[in-house]
Amino acid sequence: MKERTKRAAVNRKVAFTCIGLLAGSLLALATAKSMAAKPALVVEMLDAPPTFQPVQTTIKAGDTVEWKNAGAQLHHVTTDPAAALKKTDVANPPGAKPFDSGFLKPGESFRETFSVPGIYRYTCAVHEAKGMNGEVVVEK
Repeated sequence: MKERTKRAAVNRKVAFTCIGLLAGSLLALATAKSMAAKPALVVEMLDAPPTFQPVQTTIKAGDTVEWKNAGAQLHHVTTDPAAALKKTDVANPPGAKPFDSGFLKPGESFRETFSVPGIYRYTCAVHEAKGMNGEVVVEK
């Protein structure tokens, strides 16, 4: 009889420990998801006239910008001098690497997270000759 009581007490302890660990894990997962779910600032790519909307954005280091092709044409977003017609249309702060979305079909998006503070000038390589340029200012 004592053995059965002892075993039941051990089983209860194990069960409570497992429940506590599971609850703690679920809480940690929910917290991580809410922290990771910070929405990106959205910049729309429009067709007529070809523009980024808004043209200039200001964010904090660590924030993400999402460029969404809201038009019916191909668009592109880049800070890479090798992809630009005019090197002055693009710029990256010292220590930052250029980014390039490649061609975005209507409805497609591209995201970039900015960790280096400074001014990023970007262009749509498809519509650069029509002045489709924008700027992201990243503050500390």
